Amino acid sequence: MEELTMGADDFSALVSVDWLARHLSDARVCVIDASWHLPSAKRDAVAEFGQGHIPGAVFFDIDRIVDPDAELPHTLPAAADFARAVGALGISNDSQVVVYDTRGLFSAARAWWMFRVFGHEQVSILDGGLPAWVRAGQPLEAGDVPVEPRAFKARFQPDHVWRLEDVQRNLGSGEAVMLDARPEGRFAGRDPEPRPGVRGGHVPGARNLPADRLVDPATGRMHDTDTLAELFSGTDDKPVVCSCGSGVTACALAFALHRLGRDDVAVYDGSWTEWGGRDDTPVDTSD
Repeated sequence: MEELTMGADDFSALVSVDWLARHLSDARVCVIDASWHLPSAKRDAVAEFGQGHIPGAVFFDIDRIVDPDAELPHTLPAAADFARAVGALGISNDSQVVVYDTRGLFSAARAWWMFRVFGHEQVSILDGGLPAWVRAGQPLEAGDVPVEPRAFKARFQPDHVWRLEDVQRNLGSGEAVMLDARPEGRFAGRDPEPRPGVRGGHVPGARNLPADRLVDPATGRMHDTDTLAELFSGTDDKPVVCSCGSGVTACALAFALHRLGRDDVAVYDGSWTEWGGRDDTPVDTSD
């Protein structure tokens, strides 16, 4: 696996537990816990963070760092709002951010993507997340972490984001390959959506690549790039837009494609909650 170095121009997207343990006290390294769970999981990510987290980590709440006026969950905030939120966490434009979650590779990718959307490319994901950290015998700390607020300047990168109208346009043009990160049963409409009022199925023409296939189940770590390349085979000839339920695990697909060197990848921010929650959008329920 590639290793992160401390040079701003030589930054790796995926870092190991060993690397983070060695660099945890480096002044430029900011560790964030971006854990989030579906409502059906009945887990409180904020409470779990208070009970135990990587030493020095701060909590990045993807339910709160959002557009407060949006009706959809996890909608991107304005650049100025994102800048204020992450600056309050002690993150500056010089920070090298390492993000993790309690699942391994789930909501951490959403935070990774948000930083890149707002122009901060010095952001990585901890391979295997908190489970890998604990398995390696690394320490945890409890309680809140005091931080000194810092200035952060956000620069919105629109190429990373698709909206409803972009997906509608793509139905006719086929300009991009759409990948859906939801489980197969939800993609095909056999299993119910976790949010009331949202239809089952998928955007016509979309392909299914469940996000959990990106991880080796034996180790909890992300597959190597050769395996990832096989998973994404057939997507090389067009740009890719990633979708999921509410814009969280779609970012895991975007992260995997980034590791493969792809820079023509966007995330549909409203994802299936928006598309499936409307009555004027077409839905396919085939496998």
